[in-house]
Amino acid sequence: MGAAGKGFGRWTVHGDGRRIGPGEVVAPEERLSWPITIGIGAQHVVAMFGATFLVPLITGFPPATTLFFSAVGTVLFLVITGGRLPSYLGSSFALIAPITAATASHGMSSALGGIMAVGALLAVVGLVVHFAGSRWIDVIMPPTVTGAIVALIGFNLAPSAWTNVQKAPLTAMVTIAAIVLCTVLFRGILGRLSILLGVVAGYVTATIRGEVSYAKVGEAAWLGLPDFTAPTFDPSTLGLFLPVVFVLVAENVGHVKSVAAMTGRNLDDVTGRALFADGLSTLLAGAGGGSGTTTYAENIGVMAATRVYSTAAYLVAAVVAFLLSMSPKFGEAIATVPPGVLGGAATVLYGMIGMLGVRIWVQNRVDFSDPVNLNTAAIALIIGVANFSWVIGGAKFEGIALGSAAAIIVYHVMRQLSRARGTGQEAASPASVPGGAELERGTLRTQ
Repeated sequence: MGAAGKGFGRWTVHGDGRRIGPGEVVAPEERLSWPITIGIGAQHVVAMFGATFLVPLITGFPPATTLFFSAVGTVLFLVITGGRLPSYLGSSFALIAPITAATASHGMSSALGGIMAVGALLAVVGLVVHFAGSRWIDVIMPPTVTGAIVALIGFNLAPSAWTNVQKAPLTAMVTIAAIVLCTVLFRGILGRLSILLGVVAGYVTATIRGEVSYAKVGEAAWLGLPDFTAPTFDPSTLGLFLPVVFVLVAENVGHVKSVAAMTGRNLDDVTGRALFADGLSTLLAGAGGGSGTTTYAENIGVMAATRVYSTAAYLVAAVVAFLLSMSPKFGEAIATVPPGVLGGAATVLYGMIGMLGVRIWVQNRVDFSDPVNLNTAAIALIIGVANFSWVIGGAKFEGIALGSAAAIIVYHVMRQLSRARGTGQEAASPASVPGGAELERGTLRTQ
């Protein structure tokens, strides 16, 4: 990886620097004029703003610290990928459940140790992919497994959303309604910022209802370093965190493929670097008190809308995020978002995470008439949604860890046995399961 940074920071101006012709795109190694590039970079910060800040608000982490490591991680990502892969590294929602569980039982510092473990393992995966290719990832995590793991992580978080909604139901409903309406009423970038707009609408409602306190904002300084926290390491929490690596791998690989499709370039050789960079970024965040990072779909939306894939815009975004993280007053202002708003936004976002898993199945045409696929998804989802737990010695494994393990084990064991026995083509039709015939005719009734 010694030449990872080659080319980064050497942008050529696209055309006259002011316009993008019909059918043209601004490539990663190009840029528009600096005033326009700065505007687009700031737009990326706004695009990731709502989602990135929801993670520290929900988990209780300092927002300014999370933003600081997000900015640092983005610069590392751009350098390590040699400026070939435009991306902003924001907070990973996949880490919310393990962070919440670890913080509740062992404290914030223990959660940070878990985040570092995730980052270290992801970096190792990146190194392996860089030198050995990514084919083995597809073998271990086919769409059936990947979709199940992503889905169960989203649905596992449902109780957390409900806890916040109960504290201010009306505010939560306003937030949800605003997100839904903004999604369908606005086009382009505004439509893609529906989460942020919904949070703003919910925040205004909460302010009117007296649910927002500004006491700490007035006391905070305008300039200052974020709050840094040292991690501690507790082996009992590793079962909560390490399965998240599967999701981060899927997110990063998906990001690489999306950018490759939009720019018309083959970026397979940069996949390992992307995984390593995200792993390193997450490792650093855990070392100082920030949440783990990942690539962001929101920024894919901005690139699709603007046709600007310049990594210069992402460097600007990182600089803007870094400057904002240097204001304790800004961090405290973000921390004033009340539970009702968080609950409403989380209801939508957690559901979206779950449905992204379903989307993976749909896009890859996963056949659920195949008993192997059906059982893999069924078992993994129930374990994740019900949050099964298993204590071994001093380690406790919960829904996400157990569900992820179940998805991988059930799929591969069933697939190998079905091939050995020649039963792989037997489909689970409605008539072949208990009550299936009645269900198919619509006559099944609950007792």
